[in-house]
Amino acid sequence: MRYDLVDLRLFCDVVEAGSITRGAERAALALAAASTRIRGMEQSLGTALLTRSRQGVTPTPAGLLLLKHARALLEQSARMQDELGVMAESGAAEVRVLANTNALTEFLPEALSSFLASHPQVSVDLEERLSDEIVGLVAEGAADVGIVAGTVDVGALETFAFRTDRFVVVTALDHPLAQNVSAAFAQVLDYDLVGLDRASSLQRFLAARAGREGRRLRLRVQLRSFDAVCRLVECGVGVGVVPETTAARAVCTMNLAIVALTDDWAARELKICVRSLNELRPIARQLVESLQNQPAP
Repeated sequence: MRYDLVDLRLFCDVVEAGSITRGAERAALALAAASTRIRGMEQSLGTALLTRSRQGVTPTPAGLLLLKHARALLEQSARMQDELGVMAESGAAEVRVLANTNALTEFLPEALSSFLASHPQVSVDLEERLSDEIVGLVAEGAADVGIVAGTVDVGALETFAFRTDRFVVVTALDHPLAQNVSAAFAQVLDYDLVGLDRASSLQRFLAARAGREGRRLRLRVQLRSFDAVCRLVECGVGVGVVPETTAARAVCTMNLAIVALTDDWAARELKICVRSLNELRPIARQLVESLQNQPAP
């Protein structure tokens, strides 16, 4: 049985991404090299690790067992690297953080900058996911730290307050909704929308909320940032659902109206979640403490 940490990290990436192609991208490997490594692991172990289909890949029972042990070995390797790095005072360490769209775009850039400036040997692997996906991955040990909406069920994870924000609707000044102080999301669905890329966790969340109303999002265009959404909304392309912090910043330079969303889910209490603060690697624990102590913008 021959495999190395690169193989194990690749296998975890492939399973989490649900695709060998996307897993290879996350592992910074060429697709051909990634496929060869996966096949080599299966040949070495004498069993299939992945079930392949047009929709992607899913782990077999043997693959699930390997995933469990691979994550444990990778965590132990990262902990060893951290501790040896501290002893050498020059080692590098990486912390994996998963965050929902709101936290990633509005709050983490500033919150992480101070921590990274004071820890030049540390890098942060930051990825956007839906809050419920983050809870599962943190619980499984696939990530050190998660930032999730306060409404999500975190099970046995430990949580800590991070930030407070809410989603609002932005419209052009001459849009019919602009005259409203507030509106329900069901009303917003009557109009064309400007949204984020389909891969964003927020866009998937809004699509699911629309589905609960028996409706579909009337998306005119999808972009990669909230600021870009606001610029097209100002031009009258459609309305947008963005964090209140984004909207407040945008109205300083753009001709926009802000309409409050009356839905309960629009209020966003963001929380930090970890499996156990005491069991975190020292550098990951320091990151959590830094995020807690950073003043809100």
